[in-house]
Formats: sequence, structure tokens, C-alpha cells
Amino acid sequence: MDGTDSFVFKQNFGRSQILAPCPPDGPAPVERTWQSPSYEAYDDGYYHKGVSWGLRFTDNGNGTVTDNLTGLIWLKNANCFADETWNSALSACNTLSSGTCGLSDGSIAGDWRLPNLKELLSLVDYDYVNPAMWGKDFFDNVQSGIYWSSTTYALGPSDAWLVSMYNGGVYGANKYSYYYYVWPVRGGH
Repeated sequence: MDGTDSFVFKQNFGRSQILAPCPPDGPAPVERTWQSPSYEAYDDGYYHKGVSWGLRFTDNGNGTVTDNLTGLIWLKNANCFADETWNSALSACNTLSSGTCGLSDGSIAGDWRLPNLKELLSLVDYDYVNPAMWGKDFFDNVQSGIYWSSTTYALGPSDAWLVSMYNGGVYGANKYSYYYYVWPVRGGH
């Protein structure tokens, strides 16, 4: 590889105009937080950096909501299931299908899954609390409690990561001893 090849690769990250083109501001734009006012020179409220995503969520009218930022499709009812252990949460998501939980989207068992930690955190907006998300009105029954992620806690495989929708906090807890909320998702790459 000579310098020319390296330049071309860095310029398009192996992408083409047809196959996975990059957005004009980079391969993964970050959403603006909208913090206002500024509390100190050079803080988030001072710069207002990030991408404005306009209307972030779309209610699909079939029991699902599309996140226009990530492309993920979330179950509109954020509290369809009882509090579950981690294994039960994985199973509940995997067996979810159209005709249950308000779904009329034609989905079948295996289409839905428990979100990973980063997907679940993508819903968190630290400009809000109780729940810590913008656009909560697009969803039904968003709880200000703790939701399971499918991501295992690296320091202990008997634990999994959790997200508090009260304040956006991230925690680890035993997969088999605790019961938390379940919010199914589908899509993603």
C-alpha cells in the first residue's frame, strides 16, 4: 500500500457511494444534547456541538417506534412484561411476536431481542430525568426504573449491565437474583 492508497482508504473508510456511504459529517455523527444555558465557559451549553436530529422517533402505528438516529425499532410498550430475571428477559424478547404487547407489525418469534448496553443507552438523554429521555411521549409505559441489557458485565459473567431510566445511570447486577424491566428491540447491524 502506498501513500495514495492510504489516503483513499482514510477518505472513505472502505465505503463507496453505493455501499454504505458515510454521512457528510463522518461515519457516526453524535446527537446534540441541547444543554442550555451554559454554566461555565467552554461547557456543553457554550458550544452546542453535535448533530440536530430533528424528529428523532417515528410512531409506526403498529406497536413499534423507529429511532431515526440509530435505525433501531423499539417496542412501543416499554413495560409489556413483568419484572424479569435476565434469562427470562432474554427469552421474553425472543418469543415476542405480532398479536402480543400491542404489536400488529407482522413480527414473528425470533425477530425481537433484549437490547445491548449501548443500544439501551442510546435512548438516554441527560437533559431529562424521571425518565431520562427525550421523546418519552412516543412510547407507552416508560418506567423510571432499571432495564436489563443483553450485555454481560465483563468483571463477572454472572452479572449483566443495566440502565436506569430515572437518571441514565449504568449498573451491573446478578443475572439470576434480580428482577428488572424489559424493553425489546429489533433491527441493528
